[in-house]
Amino acid sequence: MYTRRKLLQSGAALAAASLVAADQTVAATSRSLLILGGTGFLGPHLTRAALRRGWKVTHFNRGQRSASVPGVETLIGDRLGQLDALRGRRWDAVVDDTGYIPKFVRMSAQLLAPLSGYCLFVSSISAYASFSRPNDENSPTAVLADPDDEIVTDDSYGPMKALCERYTLDAFDGRACVVRPGYIVGPLDPTDRFTYWPVRAAQGGEMLAPGTPRDPIQIIDVRDLTSWLMQLVVARTTGIFNAVSPVGAYTMGDLIAACQRAAPRAGTQVTWLPEEFLLRQWTVAQTDLPPWAPLRGDTAANSLTSSARAIKAGLRIRALRHSVADVLAWFQSLPAERRAKQRLLIEPEREAATLKAWHASGQANG
Repeated sequence: MYTRRKLLQSGAALAAASLVAADQTVAATSRSLLILGGTGFLGPHLTRAALRRGWKVTHFNRGQRSASVPGVETLIGDRLGQLDALRGRRWDAVVDDTGYIPKFVRMSAQLLAPLSGYCLFVSSISAYASFSRPNDENSPTAVLADPDDEIVTDDSYGPMKALCERYTLDAFDGRACVVRPGYIVGPLDPTDRFTYWPVRAAQGGEMLAPGTPRDPIQIIDVRDLTSWLMQLVVARTTGIFNAVSPVGAYTMGDLIAACQRAAPRAGTQVTWLPEEFLLRQWTVAQTDLPPWAPLRGDTAANSLTSSARAIKAGLRIRALRHSVADVLAWFQSLPAERRAKQRLLIEPEREAATLKAWHASGQANG
């Protein structure tokens, strides 16, 4: 599950207006924010959200990515113990969105706790011990066998995130918040996972869709997430929150339909293949098709995580169709060499072979 867990513009005009108003709120006096990272997927969106609010932003990273933002200071260092650039500085708040290895998160949290009044740690719903049943913020989290483990794997990712949470909460002692996003989508996504669906729908032909149109999915648009993260930072909100779309809000059918609407000229025809059939044709790893997951075993409740607490705390979710359309437009704007290197959830050859096997099975007409 590591690959899936690593990672509504509101449908109502009123909600959209409230998001815009929140982003345009400028603090009476400039406040300082340290982002551990800042150059990946979530970081640039968070930086923009902070700058719109009038915050002074500092990034701390290795300086290996070109993501220069006017007015943003960059401190060079490494999460893996090279923290000297942080010493002697002070910030009103810290957002840690690059914490994966517990012992290094503990190291930075203990250093920054006396230097900052507040910390928001971006975790993951992967921190939960199991997805065989629906989770909320009180559900058991996974336990890391070796607290000093430094190797992030499919099995260790979730337990590592859970321990990172604990170290952060302990270090900041009542001045911290933990946000557990689910499947993050939107422009700048380097994983190409969500991107696969609108891009494939824009290519035409017969398209494989897993499961049924009724299968639940949950996502969080990176822009909704980061706008809300800044709301939490401004209010210095404490506690633990799941950041996902509400249970039942979206289905896989909604996603595929939105993808078709985003590229109507492609004339793509969708064929739904039951998960039982896919599990006979593919390996378990090949059924890792986020945001969809088999509705059995440890993934049965993968898309049934409660977000009621986050919604009550102000999280707003834009319409799925907007996320889909924006992701497709963003991907199509990328250089040709980058688009040619798109990582595919389903390779064309495997899709064609699976569809052929489905039609030959006679189940398509059953």
